[in-house]
Amino acid sequence: MHRLARHTGLIEEIDRRVVVLKRHLPYHESDHVLGIAYNILCGGTCLQDIEFRRTNEVHLDALGAQRIPDPTTAGDFCRRFEEPAIESLMMAFNETRLRVWRRQPAAFFQEAMIDADGTLAETTGECKEGMDISHKGTWGYHPLVVSLANTGEPLCLVNRSGNRPSHEGAADRFDQAAALCRRAGFRRITFRGDTDFTQTRHLDRWDAQGIRFIFGSDARANLIELAELLPGKAWTRLVRRDKYEVRTEVRRSPANVKDVKVIEHDFKNLRLRSEDVAEFAYRPVACKTTYRVVVVRKNISVEQGAQRLFDDVRYFFYLTNDRKTPAPTIVFLANDRCNQENLLEQLKNGVQAMRMPVDTLLSNWAYMVMASLAWTLKAWFALLLSEEGRWAARHAREKRDVLRMEFRTFLNAFMRVPAQVVRTGRCVIFRLLSWNSWQHVFLRGVDQLHGRMLC
Repeated sequence: MHRLARHTGLIEEIDRRVVVLKRHLPYHESDHVLGIAYNILCGGTCLQDIEFRRTNEVHLDALGAQRIPDPTTAGDFCRRFEEPAIESLMMAFNETRLRVWRRQPAAFFQEAMIDADGTLAETTGECKEGMDISHKGTWGYHPLVVSLANTGEPLCLVNRSGNRPSHEGAADRFDQAAALCRRAGFRRITFRGDTDFTQTRHLDRWDAQGIRFIFGSDARANLIELAELLPGKAWTRLVRRDKYEVRTEVRRSPANVKDVKVIEHDFKNLRLRSEDVAEFAYRPVACKTTYRVVVVRKNISVEQGAQRLFDDVRYFFYLTNDRKTPAPTIVFLANDRCNQENLLEQLKNGVQAMRMPVDTLLSNWAYMVMASLAWTLKAWFALLLSEEGRWAARHAREKRDVLRMEFRTFLNAFMRVPAQVVRTGRCVIFRLLSWNSWQHVFLRGVDQLHGRMLC
């Protein structure tokens, strides 16, 4: 990972853009940032775990360092950040990201899918500045995450008070992400978000810029009335895609124990019977342009025990400026945004980036950005794997698997590898002492990281 940071120019980018320390004795800004990220890549979950790294001679030898910042110094570094410095840190990451993206094949730049969502970061602390109570009754913060769905990389992270709405500030972050993707050379950009992110005041501007958007829309009375006025022939049955492809023989499904218990206890149960899809034209109040609304009608059977009580019809709406793509495909694209929940889960409980270990809103924001670098380095390692040569198809599949890999699995496969670290002459030798099924991918990645990137 340290070789990857040097290879991509990340270290120089951080030191050039981020100015927090008045004097660099003995550490630079990059030393602190990478120290927090490397602690997480070594399995650490909090700032206190840095103490194990700084007292581990093998860890220091592997980095080629005499010392690294201790936990209290790392916490003090987080508290020195103001908002401009945090923005500069994210900019340093994104500038490095561009260099990694330029190494990708032409198909990579076909379309950038940009997702946005908010998530609650609960804290049990009582003296953390900026914390507040959320709509769920929990205390903490409410970070905003804007990510590239293609690679699962967080492009923007914003810490907010716990009682702020999900969509607050999302439009500006969407614009930043779009500008980054344009610089990278993506030929098409798509914004996605749930019902809180419709951003009707900005839709005309994004449409004029050629940006496609697919946002959920609340099932308000006027939209439900328009859906109910549609003729019967306007509706078609929505057929969902299979969750996965069966590559061997179809096996018998096990008995559904949960359904049996629901009937036994005479619980009320909602069971989906069918889904239909239709579309109609609609102009939001804040817009001057008429857009397309794709509506899904769900026929839900309300049951109690083994008895069917009645049918309940519910509507789900998706607002888009894509007037050519078939309505079912729009629905599937909107539903695919739910995969961002997996990224939020990895950032919260895999990387532990949202533990909020410091005492102010800005310092916790800085820690969250620095900790997320551990996940970003994992993504960059996958993106820099080659897809060429005799085994190109296999290499492409392995690259995709590493990119989608959960953080804990990545640590076990690539980081927690038993090795002997030997300092001899002017070099450090790593002797791998065990084998796992990802070792050939690891060694191929090491080969890619010799020297500096030319792009």
